[in-house]
Amino acid sequence: MHEGRLSRGQLQAWALNRYYYQSIIPIKDSIILSRGPDPFFRRAWRKRVVDHDGDATTHNEGGILRWLKLAEATGLNADQVVAGTGILPATRFAVNEYLNIVRNRSLLEAVASSLTELFSRDLISLRMEKMRQHYPWLSDGLDYFEARLTQAPEDAKFAINYVFENAKTRAEQELAIQALRDKCDILWAQLDALYFAYVQPGWPPPGAFHIEAS
Repeated sequence: MHEGRLSRGQLQAWALNRYYYQSIIPIKDSIILSRGPDPFFRRAWRKRVVDHDGDATTHNEGGILRWLKLAEATGLNADQVVAGTGILPATRFAVNEYLNIVRNRSLLEAVASSLTELFSRDLISLRMEKMRQHYPWLSDGLDYFEARLTQAPEDAKFAINYVFENAKTRAEQELAIQALRDKCDILWAQLDALYFAYVQPGWPPPGAFHIEAS
């Protein structure tokens, strides 16, 4: 992507599958919010839900709608994206496992799993630069990334402080580290599935999105 080597169809496959991940983020955060032990935690974590779902009272359209605009900029139909038509089975499996982590493990582990955001600001900045350079026709669909430049660092700061304050024993620290590793595995699994289906060898499974021949 950053080298400008993806076709429009490959970018469509990425935007479509990534939408499924984006769509469960506020669900994931709502689960964590419901497990919050005190009002301070819940107020801070509620911001994440609003960031993605939006808030009509503040005219915040939210990250999910912004991602849909990116998907439309690639040429996809928004209704089909929301319906999940053509999403890879591996994407569904990996993303649903993220919900299992925040639902079934400790609150500490659930919060720690979000710490991939610690590394996202620089990556987002680079991605926006390279997309504008190599895929200028996507420039009007980059609002999602613009918003995350400030949202992600704020979220990560709260989460890392929570983990630092609550992972008191070596065992708790190891659990937090493993939760973050598992989250990274979930993200890699999505990318691996996309690469296999749409890059090399390029074998999308039955029912998955197929790139139209140019």
